[in-house]
Amino acid sequence: MSGDDSKNMGEQSKVGSKLSPLVRSYVSGARPGSVDIDSFYEDDTNDLMTKFTNDVRRINHKNSSRSRGRFGRGLAKKNGAGGHFTWGVAGSEFTEHQLESGIDPIVDNSDPLDPNYDSDSEENCKFETITPPLDSDEVERFLTPVLLEYFEHGDTGEVKSILQEVNIAGNYHQIPIVLISLALEKKSSHRELASILISDLFGKPLTSEDIERGFDILLSQLDDLELDTPDASIVLGNFIARAIADDCIPPKYATNAKQVLETKETELNPAETRALKALTNANSLIHAKRGLIRLDTVWGMTGGARPVKYLIKQMRLLLKEYLSSLDIVEAERCLRELEVPHFLHEFVYEAILMGIEDTKKPDELMAIAKLLKTLSDINLISVDQMKKGFLRLFDAIPDIHIDVPHAYATLEKFMQSCFAIKLFLPRDVINSVPSRGRKRFVSEGDGGRIKE
Repeated sequence: MSGDDSKNMGEQSKVGSKLSPLVRSYVSGARPGSVDIDSFYEDDTNDLMTKFTNDVRRINHKNSSRSRGRFGRGLAKKNGAGGHFTWGVAGSEFTEHQLESGIDPIVDNSDPLDPNYDSDSEENCKFETITPPLDSDEVERFLTPVLLEYFEHGDTGEVKSILQEVNIAGNYHQIPIVLISLALEKKSSHRELASILISDLFGKPLTSEDIERGFDILLSQLDDLELDTPDASIVLGNFIARAIADDCIPPKYATNAKQVLETKETELNPAETRALKALTNANSLIHAKRGLIRLDTVWGMTGGARPVKYLIKQMRLLLKEYLSSLDIVEAERCLRELEVPHFLHEFVYEAILMGIEDTKKPDELMAIAKLLKTLSDINLISVDQMKKGFLRLFDAIPDIHIDVPHAYATLEKFMQSCFAIKLFLPRDVINSVPSRGRKRFVSEGDGGRIKE
């Protein structure tokens, strides 16, 4: 026997010594009945079958093709379709649910992040437009032309639709800031439009917190605002009071802010002093008798909302003041403040009528003609309004003549003054100038009576 054979036999005898009698008989080919039953308990093993299984698995563990997992099903690895470095049976990597559902298991249609994801497999595919948010500087540049245009047309619905097209999330407080800053430099009618816009935007997109934050920033900027608008403190107080009357912000906002400034231990700086003035004005308007009702007209009656009689009265006062001072610039300013460009034909009518009824000097007729020419040259009174005013007076001259006998003669002098200073009048106005036929005397033998 060679050395290698003796070595192998030694190793086999060593392994065999570790096996139980039952396994040794099984390996040697002997029948199980020829084994002594008492020898089964040599290793103090209580479970005969467990010991048998463990011993057999220990022998064949290295070259076994079955699952080595503790809870395996006892099947061959990869379903018997290969050993090391092989893929296994086709489809073994998929679950039973994927195979039974009929969906291609290679493509995960439920995961858009999958590299093989096919968007065409989605039945209801929706695309959303993402608008990047604007920063504070971009918001101001965007809002300024929009709000200036709003002051021209006054349509709050158009402003809402424009704001929906941009993303200014986090900067909605800039809307009242830019709006009120522009309105401070405008007329009362524009300030009324600003208050209306704040009220209409409240709820969507503006909230009470956005409006309060905007007022806080404006109160801190009163130093700069008063450089262009000296009464900015009073005007801002009116805006705060109007916002409270419109239920955009609670009344406690003005009250609490005023108390904070009044109870401040240190001395107030100029900006805080102006802010306290604005808040004091707002509180006085709110707590006045019927204050919330009166705040609806805090900016006064402006433009076409004023009664016609009130406008006529203001125009007459303007003309009387002009004839006493002859200040055309002041007359122009007062006429602009009325904000009734569609009603200026009444001003032309009243000016000519006053020249016929009240003036007795040619200089006053010339002054009225110069005023109309100046207002026409700067296009404050349009050609259409000028024409309408003249034609209205021409139609009323017969009735005026009843009270003013020299009406026709005075009107003729006034028209000569207009022609002398080259006041532009349409041709149909010139052709429509009324003239009363001259009554001539008969011969001296008729006793001086007038011929009928």
